[in-house]
Amino acid sequence: MDKKRIYRIVFHNQGKIYEVHARHVGQGSLYGFVEIGDLIFGERSAVLVDPSEERLKAEFQGVKVTYVPIHAVIRIDEVDKEGANKISASDATGNVTPFPIPFYPPRGGPSSS
Repeated sequence: MDKKRIYRIVFHNQGKIYEVHARHVGQGSLYGFVEIGDLIFGERSAVLVDPSEERLKAEFQGVKVTYVPIHAVIRIDEVDKEGANKISASDATGNVTPFPIPFYPPRGGPSSS
């Protein structure tokens, strides 16, 4: 089975919610970051153009791999086909907000203080 996997990644970035599609998602070599590579942007030949997808296309132009902090990731889904990439406003009207905590590696145990 030589099927190419496609992932939908949703994450926080500068107060907005980004939704992108990529062929590669992994832990990568940077501790505490999710590695996202081979971003997929649909080739749109229609008259109707989505401005948020065009903004994403311009933002990630020339990027081979991007690293997103693990605490910024909302969810990662494996999907059957690519969808529209988009940037949407964060829903700040709720009463629960994710607290950005630093992600530190665990120490060697209780005796390593």
